[in-house]
Amino acid sequence: MIRLQKPIEKIGGVSLRNHMLLAAGVLGTTAASLSRMLRLGVGGVVTKSIGPESKDGYHGPSLIPITCGMLNAMGLPNPSKEFADEISTLFAANYPVVVSIFGGTPAEFAKVAAWFPDAQAFELNLSCPHAEGYGAAIGANPRTVRECTRAVKAFGKPIWVKLTPNVADISVIGMAAEEGGADAIVAINTVKAMRISTGMRRPVLGNTFGGLSGTAVFPIAVRAVYDLYEVCGIPIIGCGGIATADNVLEMMMAGAAAVEIGSAVYGDISVFSGIAEELYADNGIPAREIVGCAHD
Repeated sequence: MIRLQKPIEKIGGVSLRNHMLLAAGVLGTTAASLSRMLRLGVGGVVTKSIGPESKDGYHGPSLIPITCGMLNAMGLPNPSKEFADEISTLFAANYPVVVSIFGGTPAEFAKVAAWFPDAQAFELNLSCPHAEGYGAAIGANPRTVRECTRAVKAFGKPIWVKLTPNVADISVIGMAAEEGGADAIVAINTVKAMRISTGMRRPVLGNTFGGLSGTAVFPIAVRAVYDLYEVCGIPIIGCGGIATADNVLEMMMAGAAAVEIGSAVYGDISVFSGIAEELYADNGIPAREIVGCAHD
């Protein structure tokens, strides 16, 4: 298997320890949990998505393991502005922390960004498939994506824009993010999905509908990254179903400069160090030699 050198250059304006980040929404609600993941071998962490108002989220069940991955409908639960104090120690230590934020308008995105002046970067959640008025509800509109990106870019921080796969052409949305000043694109968020309990004769999720993550969406994510690499000139962070070193390499060959891992953490908290052991070597090749090589 191909072995890589660890990166020494910034990716999307952020200095990462390696090519793997903890995805938003997974163990990202406290400084303690984020610190734990940093000790367990991640290259950087993305926080839980923070919005303009605190939210309790949807009633349960909100997270259901299935054969091919995970179904979730959390409803973007978050402590809002109070989170700034929670993770201030991580900022002080200069850890690679990307703050995920969401809003319903460009002004709301800017409002939340203003609470985190010490963030290394912002990831704009424009892709949650089940939060009414947020996420994919606005992330499917290129003009809105462009305007939200510009609003947060005004704070002078690197901006990563997380895209939804639940659109006709993700390339159009990626180009809009780049036009708005994005420093990187994250692809993809979860895919719209649901399951029904035949015994109870009702949906298994408390919110009825949710998003699918995990192994089942990996081919969808690879295709999205491949399409975005064809049209965008900024780094792409691949996300969706990554669980092995070979998955990381495949995503990079499609065009990803780095990856985010989420669902695999539920099955193995040490997944990052396990992948790193296979992926990196002192005599490994520079990542730039394989990023996008499938397009040649």
